[in-house]
Amino acid sequence: MGPFRYLSHLALSSTFLVLTESKLSCTPDSFSTYLSSAGHDNATVLQAVKISNGDSFEVPASDIAYPQSPTDLPELCVVQLNVTSSATSAYTFGLFLPTEWNERFLAVGNGGFAGGINWADMGVGARYGFASMSTDTGHNSVLSDGSWAYNEPERLIDWGYRAMHGSVVLAKEVTAQYYGEELKYNYYSGCSTGGRQGLRSVELYPDDFDGVIAGAPAWWTSHMQPWTVKIGTYNAEPTSQIPESMFDVIGEEIIRQCDPQDGLVDRIVSAPQQCNVRLETLLCQGTNATQCLSPAQLGTLRQIYSDYVDVNQTFVFPHLLPGSEAEWALLVNNGTSAALGIDYVRYFLGLGKQWSQDQFDYSTVQLADQLDPGNATADDFDISPFHHKGGKLLMYHGMSDGWIPTDSSLYFYNHVAEQLVPRGIDLDSFYRFFYVPGMQHCTGTPQSMHAPWYFAGPNQAPTLSSSLHSVPEYMDARHDILLALMQWVENGTAPEPLIATTWQNDTTQDTVYRQRPLCFYPQKAVYTGEGDAKQAKNWECRSQY
Repeated sequence: MGPFRYLSHLALSSTFLVLTESKLSCTPDSFSTYLSSAGHDNATVLQAVKISNGDSFEVPASDIAYPQSPTDLPELCVVQLNVTSSATSAYTFGLFLPTEWNERFLAVGNGGFAGGINWADMGVGARYGFASMSTDTGHNSVLSDGSWAYNEPERLIDWGYRAMHGSVVLAKEVTAQYYGEELKYNYYSGCSTGGRQGLRSVELYPDDFDGVIAGAPAWWTSHMQPWTVKIGTYNAEPTSQIPESMFDVIGEEIIRQCDPQDGLVDRIVSAPQQCNVRLETLLCQGTNATQCLSPAQLGTLRQIYSDYVDVNQTFVFPHLLPGSEAEWALLVNNGTSAALGIDYVRYFLGLGKQWSQDQFDYSTVQLADQLDPGNATADDFDISPFHHKGGKLLMYHGMSDGWIPTDSSLYFYNHVAEQLVPRGIDLDSFYRFFYVPGMQHCTGTPQSMHAPWYFAGPNQAPTLSSSLHSVPEYMDARHDILLALMQWVENGTAPEPLIATTWQNDTTQDTVYRQRPLCFYPQKAVYTGEGDAKQAKNWECRSQY
């Protein structure tokens, strides 16, 4: 389905696609001439090429962070600019400018420490008709490599916020010049680090976007990265180490105990916070010494499910929720802390390559708080300027996320509430937070749950297909979070609820397996007790089970 037919489902009088007669030609010389005339002497055109309808954009092999090439693109102009941000730093951004343009701009986010242009998510945006943009945040690396940050304060500032803001401002200007008209609305969509980038934009630059989608945000950088080291230490001692082969066994026991908490036995853990798990059921008994845990291993499991609290009972970071076990291989693993934590301490905090996880203690957290490298932590909870300018924020987090603890998002939401509610600001009027039962980090669901997880969120479409956008057969604002955001911003119709989808074998070529509403906090989806529980119409949002 082409972008024009797709957007007709929005029923938004102000949403339409136009065949543009470009004011700039899709050539490097044309864009260079404009940048020079506009005084952008710090910007250089790296490429400007046409893509024909139905063709692909081949991602260069040097772009190691996001190697997936978007396919089946609409006719568009690919522009790539490099911008000098300081005497020792520069960033690059890519821009897709579709011929059939919806008069709107969409910036997409990054992940982890990744330095690269997210061409795949840009392709998703272009298929809707957006002028879509992504920045490399000022470096070239895969998501787990933080070595680029060592003794590079300016590059850290680019990663923290400057590259996104600078790219957005210039990309919007170039877009308006290319089409010869002003942009009607500006949107953002990102998950993980991309979620943090969205929240940081809301806090620092409330005028950058009219609507923001922030999925599973890695917002508390100065605490989350040290926690990533800490959780790796839990499973380091050989006498108490839980082997990776036990993660699925633990996950099955969690489903057995916690699945019924939401009122329906369907193998989806929808209320892990309300589940009073009895972990002792996993203890080895008598001659049964396999597929079970020793008392020492049980102690490790209790640590994993416990908040990180340190000196003087200081709360540092929330714990992973029961139901997240299928993603434990990255952080819990065999007791070696993940690079997302180690590299942060070594290179972002400047302690050097010789630093090792056995040196970790609370002083590491204190140093991270003191430095907050790149001013990246999104803890400016007073987002009233974004509210006052009419901005809308949709945030969500998968309840089976094993990379970023789900309730770190609830912590953020509650702290925003503490800032705004006493001043008479109704959060529901501009900011809604959705739990996604059974969804892992940004995308996917454990095979043991097969929960509905797809709602066209950031990063989701490229995991299923290099040519996908929106929700096949359900291209509307109820099933597509980007369309829901547009409808809220442009029509004032708030999403309540969203509907998530999953397919047989989790491929869109198969039939839909089940759908379920996603209710905004503090409401929860409850089965009515009548009809097929795999159909969203037989669920409703309630304040409690």
